[in-house]
Amino acid sequence: MSGSGVSLQDLVHAALANLAGEKWAVSDAGPHVPARPGLYAIYGDETAWSELELTPVPTAPLYVGKAEESLASRDLDGHFALSSSSSARTGSSTVRRSFAALLKHALDLRGMPRNPEKPERFANYGLAGDGDSRLNAWMRSRLSLAIWEAPYAMSVPLRLVEAQVIAHYAPPINIAGNPHKLARLSRARAVMASEASAFLGS
Repeated sequence: MSGSGVSLQDLVHAALANLAGEKWAVSDAGPHVPARPGLYAIYGDETAWSELELTPVPTAPLYVGKAEESLASRDLDGHFALSSSSSARTGSSTVRRSFAALLKHALDLRGMPRNPEKPERFANYGLAGDGDSRLNAWMRSRLSLAIWEAPYAMSVPLRLVEAQVIAHYAPPINIAGNPHKLARLSRARAVMASEASAFLGS
């Protein structure tokens, strides 16, 4: 479907409908996620909301993000490392950093520089030891995905559609663009960043 001439509100309506529709467990999502631009929504089961210590909103996503080039590479590979050639790393994924911060105690996670050989930008922390593996396992067992594939030749910037979808849902893992102040998440991420800063001296 061509997206030329389609209004922002029409695109937002279509995105919301798709992201509230069919969902797939992370481990089963591969065949359904195209190498196309679009939005994705990450949902959690009841246990996920509990372990994240968030007030459950079963019909709402935990996180909404965009892929400017490929939902498959950004979502499946970058966040979940589902393909054999990918390796998800928390230091390269803001959604993984948010999940890791809130699951620090539940999964016994510790922040470290994402590149110990060149420690910098500690807010983009990685996870020490086998923390990425533990987070991978948790995400794959507790989360599901929905996607909205952007129409071809869409004249509206994808970021504008994403912004309105985030404003609609106010997902509790989205810091940027969220209409709510996520003070607890910000504090939790700051703790991990502080650990990363002190990691090499520990």
